[in-house]
Amino acid sequence: MSEKLALITGTSSGIGLLTALELASRGYRVIATMRNLGKRERLDSAAQAAGLTDRIFVRQLDVTDIDEATQVIQRVHQEFGPLDVLVNNAGFPMAGFAEDVSLAELREQFETNFFGHVAITKAALIGMRTRRSGHIIMVSSVSGRAAQPSLSCYSSSKFALEGWTESLRMELHSQGIRVVLVEPGAYDTDIWERNARLAKGATDHSSHNAQRARRFRDYVQSGSIKKRDPREVAQLIARIAADPNPKLRYVIGHDAHIQLWLKALVPWRIYEKLITKAVKID
Repeated sequence: MSEKLALITGTSSGIGLLTALELASRGYRVIATMRNLGKRERLDSAAQAAGLTDRIFVRQLDVTDIDEATQVIQRVHQEFGPLDVLVNNAGFPMAGFAEDVSLAELREQFETNFFGHVAITKAALIGMRTRRSGHIIMVSSVSGRAAQPSLSCYSSSKFALEGWTESLRMELHSQGIRVVLVEPGAYDTDIWERNARLAKGATDHSSHNAQRARRFRDYVQSGSIKKRDPREVAQLIARIAADPNPKLRYVIGHDAHIQLWLKALVPWRIYEKLITKAVKID
């Protein structure tokens, strides 16, 4: 079995938790990090049920605390050795129409979804560059290539991550380090339940978007969005980690493929009408 070392951010639930289990089951030693260790019970229970407790090591890590991020990576290097795989998964969606979202809320979104990934990656690169090997996997979203109404914060943070990752991949490829984007569509995780945040202005009844926001909320909660098993994403990440020459982008999810196909082939004036009508804001 492989003794490769992987560090994953945001493992208290969802894709991060499942990826920790998937990599551990394939022989990796996994450093499973999360901001709040009080939420580790789900991972601990799942690891115990799968007989993987000896391969998963839980550590506290707030990706928005740059100094802490660097220190955690340094401690991991000292205790376990350099990383073979980094999975940047931590993140949350901020919902609300663009004009109802404050600049402070937008900055908060970027601190986690973009700057946090940058900080962790830069810290992890020290060991990878020395050995001229390693995989850095960014868990992005189809929203990083096709923006959605009421998700300007989330989409813009993912768009930024996509652009930064493209440049990083080209800079590091000759150094033996592989940088990859994973772009899931709708998957059955609790990202829109436990982890989502609603901009304060979105709940203001005086907002010009109050009625549209309610329609969008009803659409999201209607169950009309078909969500797939998130284990598919975890399994994809594991395959990428084992691939010596992975692609830049991996789109996963039927809805994600359809949306990107529509955006590429349908004139914008038609595309935007399709989207705004589908999510009930017009």
